[in-house]
Amino acid sequence: VQLQASGGGLVQDGGSLRLSCAASGRSFVNVVMAWFRQAPQKEREFLASISWGGSSSGGIADYTDSAKGRFTISRDNAKNTVYLQINSLKPEDTAAYYCAARERSSMKYNYWGQGTQVTVSS
Repeated sequence: VQLQASGGGLVQDGGSLRLSCAASGRSFVNVVMAWFRQAPQKEREFLASISWGGSSSGGIADYTDSAKGRFTISRDNAKNTVYLQINSLKPEDTAAYYCAARERSSMKYNYWGQGTQVTVSS
């Protein structure tokens, strides 16, 4: 299983980015996809997850409280791709962003992408 994250970059305070994570190597039916981030000298932080099905097949999203409002997770099952839209970026959003995947029946994320760096300048 391979997860390939992309879309990071340098953006000004208040800007927006859309991160993408393309999955390959197996069927992702019943796989929960998620985004995490890790800032320098900080622990990895869960941001959001999305189920494979539900909500008319767009998936059911779940967010950590700190991600509600500015972060939107979505997925395109036909493309095996998950997205993270981040609006109103702040310097404190600077981090490496990782996509991950787990089986719906498991609570452990077994599959991880390589991360994409987001840097927000003030």
